[in-house]
Amino acid sequence: MHRTLADDLSRLPELLQSARDLAALEVTVLAERPVVQFDETPDRDPLPGEGAGAEGALARFAQRWAPGFSGSAGPRYLGFVTGGATPASVAGDWLTSTYDQNVSGEAGSWATALERETVAWLQELFGLGEAHSGAFVTGATVSNTVGLAVAREWLGERLGVDVSLEGTAALGPVDVLSGSPHSSTAKALSVLGIGRDRLRRVTVLPDNREAVDVAALDAALSELGGRPAIVVANAGTVNTVDFDDLRAIAALKERYDFWLHVDAAFGAFAALSPTYAHLVDGLDAADSVCVDLHKWLNVPYDAAVQFTRHRDLQVRVFHNASPYLGLPTSEPDFLHLTPENSRRLRALPAWFSLVAYGRAGHREIVERNVALAHRLGEGLVGLNGLRLLAPVRLNVVCFTLADQPTQERVNTLAHAVAASGEAFLTPTVYGGVPALRAAFSNWRTSEADVERVLAAVASARVD
Repeated sequence: MHRTLADDLSRLPELLQSARDLAALEVTVLAERPVVQFDETPDRDPLPGEGAGAEGALARFAQRWAPGFSGSAGPRYLGFVTGGATPASVAGDWLTSTYDQNVSGEAGSWATALERETVAWLQELFGLGEAHSGAFVTGATVSNTVGLAVAREWLGERLGVDVSLEGTAALGPVDVLSGSPHSSTAKALSVLGIGRDRLRRVTVLPDNREAVDVAALDAALSELGGRPAIVVANAGTVNTVDFDDLRAIAALKERYDFWLHVDAAFGAFAALSPTYAHLVDGLDAADSVCVDLHKWLNVPYDAAVQFTRHRDLQVRVFHNASPYLGLPTSEPDFLHLTPENSRRLRALPAWFSLVAYGRAGHREIVERNVALAHRLGEGLVGLNGLRLLAPVRLNVVCFTLADQPTQERVNTLAHAVAASGEAFLTPTVYGGVPALRAAFSNWRTSEADVERVLAAVASARVD
């Protein structure tokens, strides 16, 4: 039976109730859902000619596609650095779609003001002062790209070049220094025309650390002979959650001319705990900061925030010159601050979660996740045939096979754990050794989940 938009509109309350029922069911069983799916996907259907209506689409999705979705929002999905979605943030996300605001500018809607309020709360949460301003973007990759785009403009200012007008080629070679940069940094440099090969890795601290050796960074900056550069500091590396000494790096600015960008995608959340806040001491000194929110803030994908001390340069890079959009003011519209013109109200789920649980609630998530990571690390040490590759510093456990940790054998272990449906871990290479990572950032994860992960690892066979 052919359904029209008018039909669906007339039954919208019933449709939303049906969607709500499916969502409630899925949330209820999430903790027991297989963490990943290896079944073969359905064959691709042809494009529908006549519409089945929204109820028909919902029924078809529930029958054909929903069973194959992963439990990535659940408590034992420990791959990458993956949060869940707090109840309040889910409600906020539903309303984001309901109101469907385009947060490009403030004309005619309070949505922009809500985003500004949320950004201000996040600044306070992470210990950033009033000199910083921020905006929501899709994720850490775009946040890093925005920060480095503003850094590129700053370099041009130092060298007498207007990069936004003349292009990156007018800069000549750009020096980007970092100890253990995330892969998104290289991707951002490619997108910005600076080039992946311009990323120079600086020596890290001894004893298998990932934090940059500040003395080596000092020497690398000295070798530039006064030419301005970009330094990408890391607040929470992906393998071992190591932290650069941000305060010591910022102090080098007294002798060298460089832009300090800090990739704090999930490490910034250390600021919420008095026990771990020292790890991000000096974050406020950064010229730009990347923080991912669909990680440890536990809001739905996709959401991140970027901060900078140089909003004037940010406007120079991203402003959209068109009469119907208007010129940037002293409080620029967000379309002048990020790559997007049209922007989803990503701030609303974060606003909901911050109002619902406050600083204390999010601190509890961080501290509990860290405690659970330590518990997993202790448990893995107690299992025959496994060893930690680094101490558990915060919320990531990096481990491998005690004997013959080849890539093939480590992959076999990862697949066996995933095939159990109990847990999901992602592979890495640390210190030249193939390994696995377990990253804790989901608000649902409990001690019982850790025990189930340990059992899944213990029972996984590696020939």
